[in-house]
Amino acid sequence: MFTEATTQEFQNGSGIRHVADVRVAGPLDERAATRIIQMGFSTDPVARWVYPDAEAYLSLFPEFIRAFAGGAISAGSAYLTRDNAGAALWLPPGIEPNEEEVLDVVRATVAPGLQKDVFDVMEQMGSFHPAEPHWYLPMIGVDPIRQGRGTGSTLMRFALERCDDEDLPAYLESSNPRNISLYQRFGFEVIGLIRSGGSPPMFPMYRKRRSEWV
Repeated sequence: MFTEATTQEFQNGSGIRHVADVRVAGPLDERAATRIIQMGFSTDPVARWVYPDAEAYLSLFPEFIRAFAGGAISAGSAYLTRDNAGAALWLPPGIEPNEEEVLDVVRATVAPGLQKDVFDVMEQMGSFHPAEPHWYLPMIGVDPIRQGRGTGSTLMRFALERCDDEDLPAYLESSNPRNISLYQRFGFEVIGLIRSGGSPPMFPMYRKRRSEWV
């Protein structure tokens, strides 16, 4: 969910940095990774639909990030650029968002009148997840003032090289329609549409394992 916040550097066609610019985030990096993601999603359509009030977004969205994608830290699959401009929280095969914790966070932090649609969106998200082992990208974000420098591209290439080395597919949900063609450049394909009530559209996207490429 909410795999957004890298549009500008893709549109600018920025050069790809060397993978040495990316490091694996450890437990002490959780706060930095959460803040980077929050900065990157500050104008994300779906994130701000869920938390439209600025104060609520700033104070409550970090709880959602930790519940939904925090498992990447303990799994050793959370990545930061060395200048802390961007963060990508990937979940490896067999690791999923903490469903109970996510539900608890939604119940505690999302406006009651919006919860039904949020839960429906989450249920639809679950229906699109591949059945086979795969890498899942819940969240990737770039600090807005650092966009346009290839940060998101660097993070994507770093992680997808691992997917290809392991010959595993990858999956994400794009929460910004402008990003569809951009993720397609990395081999992802739209496989459906997620929407409920007044929610912005979200697009589940799948990338085949390398051995299946034509």
